[in-house]
Amino acid sequence: MSLIPASRLQKFSINVRRVYTTTTTAHGFTASDPSESSETSKPQLAYYWDTVAPTPLQLQQAEKFFLAAPPKLLYSATKFRSVNNSTIPEVAFLGRSNVGKSSLLNALMGQKICHTSSKPGRTRSMNFFAVGGEDGVGSPGRLAVLDMPGYGKGSREEWGPEIMKYLIGRKQLRRAFLLVDALHGLKRSDEEILSLFRQNAISHQIILSKVDRILFPKSTPSLARMERNSPALNRICEEMKDKIQPGRSDGPEALGEIITCSSEAKLEGKKLGVNGVRWAVLAATSWA
Repeated sequence: MSLIPASRLQKFSINVRRVYTTTTTAHGFTASDPSESSETSKPQLAYYWDTVAPTPLQLQQAEKFFLAAPPKLLYSATKFRSVNNSTIPEVAFLGRSNVGKSSLLNALMGQKICHTSSKPGRTRSMNFFAVGGEDGVGSPGRLAVLDMPGYGKGSREEWGPEIMKYLIGRKQLRRAFLLVDALHGLKRSDEEILSLFRQNAISHQIILSKVDRILFPKSTPSLARMERNSPALNRICEEMKDKIQPGRSDGPEALGEIITCSSEAKLEGKKLGVNGVRWAVLAATSWA
């Protein structure tokens, strides 16, 4: 599935001031303001340079919001014209086939509601899920999360135009989250979509998936291994900053934060970075 013609993205340097560290809480490794913790600085799991990192309490609140009620499949649509009207804010999750999108959404919503498969192209429609419980005015959810068809291997050419119609024309859309495999980084197709986001002023943010492959390669997750392998993840994020905020004049750039996560690995009973993704969704939809 191709969304736009290939284009070259010029790379510019960007200076980033790291002011946030991770702290160990009852909810695992989360990002927090250092003024709220006297703990020694630990490896970062998420990068914030244009925004304010959530506190441990905010991450706990985000988890509570998503787990307040079971998610509900509102409907599925293969054409933009068949997308239902809605009064609740929406966020869309996109990524290459097999980037772990559906697995992350299952972790995000706390239930296996999205189809997952090792075969590329499993998601074949735009699937809308209501989360957060009823809003008190007749809606089954307080916001909607969209699982979009993947692009690349196993995708279909006709999916691209319909997805773009939604991203450009949907008034309820608050942010598009682009998943990137931490091990493989940004591919040409990802950079093309980032360019398209900028050209059409679509609010967007990057999520690095499958970071357990970087932090715990072929080993059991532990805080010690996370600290030992975090420099490799740091380098990946540093290199990606220039690409998601290239300094071009072709439109608004990605939000200045990179969330890293894993739908598989757990530390202290919590899946890595999932509460950070939850908080980002609440911030995008003004529930934070």
